Amino acid sequence: MPLQRTRQPLALPRPLALALRPFQRFLQNKSASGILLLVATGVALVWANSRFGDSYRRLLEQTISVSGFGVGLSWPLHLWINDALMALFFFLVGMEIKRELVLGELNSVRKAILPAFAALGGMLVPALIYLAFNSGTESARGWGIPVATDIAFALGALALLRGRVPASLAIFLTALAVFDDLGAIVVIALFYGQGVNAAALLAAGGITLLLVAMNLFGVRRLWPYLAMGVLLWIAVLNSGVHATIAGVVLGLCIPSRTRRDPAEVDVLLDRLHTVNADTDSERFREETLDAIEGYLADTRAPLDRLVRALHPWVSFVIIPVFALANAGVEVAGLSPRDLVSPLTLGVALGLFLGKQAGILGATWLAVKLRLSPRPSRASWSQVYGVAMLGGIGFTMSLFIAALAFPADGLLNETAKVGILLGSALSAIVGLLFLRFVARPGGR
Repeated sequence: MPLQRTRQPLALPRPLALALRPFQRFLQNKSASGILLLVATGVALVWANSRFGDSYRRLLEQTISVSGFGVGLSWPLHLWINDALMALFFFLVGMEIKRELVLGELNSVRKAILPAFAALGGMLVPALIYLAFNSGTESARGWGIPVATDIAFALGALALLRGRVPASLAIFLTALAVFDDLGAIVVIALFYGQGVNAAALLAAGGITLLLVAMNLFGVRRLWPYLAMGVLLWIAVLNSGVHATIAGVVLGLCIPSRTRRDPAEVDVLLDRLHTVNADTDSERFREETLDAIEGYLADTRAPLDRLVRALHPWVSFVIIPVFALANAGVEVAGLSPRDLVSPLTLGVALGLFLGKQAGILGATWLAVKLRLSPRPSRASWSQVYGVAMLGGIGFTMSLFIAALAFPADGLLNETAKVGILLGSALSAIVGLLFLRFVARPGGR
């Protein structure tokens, strides 16, 4: 077999490497993405309510035109962020859901049943609380706003309690958030689309079948999937279903396994044993070692390679940009009545009370019915604390609010107040409870 040399990364100059080291350490911190998201939210709030608030609104309303693949789009910046850039976020969500279901913590019914139950309870109870405040009003359409958990914020908050919470609860919260994201995606697809265009929907279905066929027939190169993904996004955009759903579908179609033959590396290792000490043999040794490195790199599945490549961009660029564009609530435009309106209370209490009640109640029911054991080495008080953190519904809640009230700025701004209040309460109270009240282990 031909030997292929791998390219070695260029070493950075030592002064530059030292200067970048603090940033690298920050980015490797599990709570870094949550911190950056919090900073972006603060900047948006300050900017929108400062004397430069008009520039914030003008920037988001700036029209950007793009054409290609026979399609021309002319959208304001905030739509490019919410409908196009966020498709990459949903693409990553789709891949992470597939990885957990195929290879991860959710690859068996027994592993999946407890977080699935918890996620279902954590969606139903908040929606019911919201409807209790808003049923029969024009804001009833926003019932989906408090159903989602923000995995970046929730896990970032949990990371602040290193050593005080068993690892099983971090796994439980991650798995819960996976099912929560899946449920939110279903809610968006079924309830927050527009009028259905049958032809475009049929085209999207055909492209999806082609993606599935590519996977089944062993296509492992990424560019065909990404090219088809662009076409899928265009089809879904015109179908009436929200365009970001294309990202989820594409993510679920990316191959999660590799088909490299393990015998290949055995051949290369055998060659190393035949190398002599002369110059030509030394060169052959280096080429063989490079080929082994290339083989090991290729054994990583396409899905894993894409997740590793995309995750930093989503965590440290796309989500903060989304927060910057959507969290800028104009507090001056809201009256005291708006701050205690049924919409604000429905969202805030749905997130803060509904999430903890739904997650804890469904978890308790699943354990009592012996469907699944409680997370190992975790007490019920710790499970309750993690259920509180499940009420941090920032990113997906803001996204659903924009879909629920696209033409009513006041309702959208009011919903954002409820999201910020409910998420902040869930984070602060959940962290304090886990730090000072929850007892480790036992019952």
